This record gives sequence, C-alpha cells and structure tokens, in this order.
Amino acid sequence: MKKNLLILFITLVINLNAQDARIQSGPMLGYSEMKEVVIWIQTKAAYEVQISYWNTDDKAKIYKTNLVRTEKSNAYTAKLIADNVEPGISYEYSLSVDKETIEFNYPTIFKAQPIWKYRGDPPEFSLATGSCAYINETKYDRPGKYGSDYEIFEAIHSKHPNLMIWLGDNFYYREPDWNSWTGITQRNTHTRSIPELQPLLASTHHYAIWDDHDYGPNDSDRSFWNKEQTYEAFKLFWPNPSFGIEGAKGTITSFQWGDADFFLLDNRTYRTPNKLKANNKTILGATQLQWIKDALVSSSATFKIIAMGGQFLTSVQAFETYANNGFKHERDEIIAFIYKHDIKGVIFLSGDRHFTELSLLKEEGKPDIYDLTTSSLTAGVNTYGDQENNRYRIPNTLVMRHNFSLLNFRGPVEKRELFIENFDFEGKKMWDYSITPE
Repeated sequence: MKKNLLILFITLVINLNAQDARIQSGPMLGYSEMKEVVIWIQTKAAYEVQISYWNTDDKAKIYKTNLVRTEKSNAYTAKLIADNVEPGISYEYSLSVDKETIEFNYPTIFKAQPIWKYRGDPPEFSLATGSCAYINETKYDRPGKYGSDYEIFEAIHSKHPNLMIWLGDNFYYREPDWNSWTGITQRNTHTRSIPELQPLLASTHHYAIWDDHDYGPNDSDRSFWNKEQTYEAFKLFWPNPSFGIEGAKGTITSFQWGDADFFLLDNRTYRTPNKLKANNKTILGATQLQWIKDALVSSSATFKIIAMGGQFLTSVQAFETYANNGFKHERDEIIAFIYKHDIKGVIFLSGDRHFTELSLLKEEGKPDIYDLTTSSLTAGVNTYGDQENNRYRIPNTLVMRHNFSLLNFRGPVEKRELFIENFDFEGKKMWDYSITPE
C-alpha cells in the first residue's frame, strides 16, 4: 500500500513538472474592457491552451475562453478571449495545456472594467509605467553587463497596479536579431521569460508601444527594411486592443479606463531619418498626426494620456528628443493645436532617455501640458541627466537609477486628482507630485 502511494506521489510530481515545463512565459493579462478581457500565453512547443475563469464571489459557474493550438509560426503564442465577463467583476482564472491544469504559485486574477458613467464617481485606479527593459544574454550582449536589477518587476507587482503601459524599448534587439524572424521571436521570447516578471504579467493588464530597440536597430526610422516582421512580432507578443488606425498601421491604439482616455502612438514606422536634411520632417506621419489631433479634440475625458517612445516636451535638443533633429516644428504644431482648442488634462508619457523627469509647460491663460518621462527599468542608467538644462523640468523629479512610475487616478468627480509617484527598483519612493484638473 505504501509503495503504491509512493508511486502515485512520484507520478503526480512528474506530471506537475511536465506541465510547468510546457509554459515558456505568461499567462499575461492584456486589454480589459467591460465585456471582454484577453489573456496571452506562450508555450515551449505546440499545445492546445485554454483559460477557465469564474467570478471570485460565485465559483459555481465556470466559463472558458476559446481553445487555441499554439504553433511554431506564431512563436507558440496565443491570445485567449474571456467573453463572458460582466463590468466591474473580478475573476480568478486557471490555464490548461492539453486539458491539464497548470498551477502557479502567485495569484491569477483579472477584473473587467466597471461601468460608472451616469451612476456615480469615476473608479479609482492605478497605472504603472516605465521603459527600457534590457535582459542580459551574454553571448549576444554588448561588452559589459548592461541590464540589471530585474527585481524591479517584483517591486511593480507589489504595488498591485490595475494596468501597466510599457513605453518602448521593452526589449532590445541585438545584431543577430533584427534581420530574421528567428532572431526577432527569440529576443521577444527571451525577454518575456524571466522569472521576476511572471507574477506581474499574471494580474496586471498590460499595454505597450515600441521605440527604436524593439522596432529595429538603434535610432531606426521608416527606412528599416524589416519593420514588417518586427511589427508582426509586436502583434504576437502584445495583446493590445488594436494595431494601427485607418490608413496607418503600426503600434497605434486607444482605450479608455475610468475617466481617462489613452492614446498610444508609434514614433518609428513613419519617422523621417534623423540625419535627412529636409523641411517638414515628421515623427508621426500625416495620418497619425491628424488622428491624434482629432482624438484629443473629441475627448471628453478628465485626463488625456498620450504615450510615445521619445520625450515630447523637453526643451533639450539632444539625442532623439522631439525638439531635436528637425522635428521641433511638429512638436510645436501639436502644442499650438492643444492651445487653440483649449484641451485640458493632456499628459504625455515618454521613455527612451534612461533617466526620469517630470516636465510642465505652463503658459498664462493656456492649459497646462505635462510630460512624464520614466526610464529606465533595467537598461543602463544615464548618469548625465542632471547636466541637461530642460527648462520645463519640475524640480526634484530627476531620477538617475532604475525606476518606475505609478499614476493614481483618484477622488470624486468634482475633486479628481492624478497623483504621480516614482519608485526605484527596490520600491523606495523617490518623489511624488499631484495634478488636479484645471
């Protein structure tokens, strides 16, 4: 009898290990809407995957997502749609691989967005953000150890944000990567798979844009010959609500959360080369530029959050800031449009610079415009940010170490507040700042 129990126990352990070994990374929560949530998963080989989910307050009824078989051609990734959800309800979920349930030692839970308009105050929610996540792989890395402090992802998870926006350079293609589908998918896979990241993926809803390093080579632009393949990989690895707008494909999308409208921009696909001597140079391209203008003027949200890879507001003409390389006229055009239409509550989220700062453009009689730059998560830190004379920088917001920002949208509708906190990789608060609607 004891021998049989021992055999059964060993068999269970082997099965559990075999099940766990099938998962490459995830599950990861993607977009959340009131009637639909997406969950992303990547396996190590071809398997059938499915999510089961149930109301945390009523476990009697179990719902299932679509059943998907992962394939090598899609880097063994799958997007599983939970389409039996109700607004504001929290759901626990489990993953099955070839009909066998996988156990995780951290919470797997999601929440559909609440319905609140005409019913009460906007919901309080928190958004984590950051950019520049370099994960070392020695045989392909530049000399030296460029990535470090991966525990930052555990620090973000400890804050339990409702959602996270990745602001580009979310991984770094190396020379062996960007010219082949094999290299591209392997780089995405390697970065997404680190253990420190998995709990954060499983219980926070993730949205993303890209910048040069997860689009192609350093400082790459519209001339990058293989942008179609990196775009296809972006669509496989990021469960955004959409990819592109009419007449302009790319990492462009939009979504609402509470009383905030979010506009995620693509600063690479249509970008004029930095070194090209020409008039009317563009970062966004004509179609995307018109779209963001139309979207801003049409928005009735308290806060209009615009995410883009490079710094928008800084006055410093260095590297790939919007004020540099002949793009300042487009930056000024956007600012003039915001002023002309008196669009309040505009806040840019940007990355790229490997340091963090909060900038404010304040003109008498015109709406305030903010730019929160948050960088870097794990990539090498810029140690000369304090030498840049950005005249729009709010004092005491410069951070030159691995860090992330947390945006807390809170308060009743008549006293709404955006409370920004910045934390280092250990979760130590570096600064905070409050923005209230004008």
